[in-house]
Amino acid sequence: MGTLILVRHGENDWTKKNKLAGKIPGVHLNEAGHRQAQAAAQRLAALPIKAVYSSPLTRCAETAAYIADTHRLTTLFIDDLAEVEYGEWEGEKIKKLAKKPLWRAVQFFPSRMRFPQGEALREVQFRAVQAIEEIAARHEKETVVVVSHADVIRLLLAHYLGVHIDLFQRLVISPASASVLHLSPDGTARVLRLNDDGPLHAPRQPESRKKDKKNDKQRKESHQKTEPPRRQDDSTANQTAVSASANGHKPTRAPNVGPSAALDEEE
Repeated sequence: MGTLILVRHGENDWTKKNKLAGKIPGVHLNEAGHRQAQAAAQRLAALPIKAVYSSPLTRCAETAAYIADTHRLTTLFIDDLAEVEYGEWEGEKIKKLAKKPLWRAVQFFPSRMRFPQGEALREVQFRAVQAIEEIAARHEKETVVVVSHADVIRLLLAHYLGVHIDLFQRLVISPASASVLHLSPDGTARVLRLNDDGPLHAPRQPESRKKDKKNDKQRKESHQKTEPPRRQDDSTANQTAVSASANGHKPTRAPNVGPSAALDEEE
């Protein structure tokens, strides 16, 4: 059974600015991206990796180089592992694209949409699966690394998990994360790991949520400071009177219980 480790490229400035880099040449890893790629290579250093395959785009090639160098291998580039051809959307900000009518199709019906002057996601999934199957056939009993892009890896995982392409957006693939596939010659497919990028981290809270929590805490503290002292309840007063009588002292008369207090007890 062959083991394929799918690694997303590290962070770049386009990722940080939420822009679609697509197939624009010369998009390099930024400083954080180089650290992420190096950390990914260190996490994979102990594994018996026999080959490193990659999308030919710069950010993937740079990420793959860290892994290949660790194992003294040469990166093998495969065009079908490249990023989605976003066509007219390439280079645009996600915030701007989200206002377009076609954005709804991207989010909810990706199986039917095609990027303007670009690829359909179903075509991307098909070419990526074909590439992975060819790699698996070459390495039936070996472990290899495949470096690619978030959407490509999500489409691959959706295929092998049996998840419809319209739901592939539910999968999250972080920069320099690793997802592990086992593909057997008899057709068996197993997903062993998904989006593994090292130690677990707490989800980041939106700023509005943090402010709400801070305001709630301040209100609680203010309420505690202004809350009047609790009065002695009737049962405590009666116990005091009984105790005093038992000791030979004149019992302290319990306070009169008015109608309103009686109602409180019944409630």
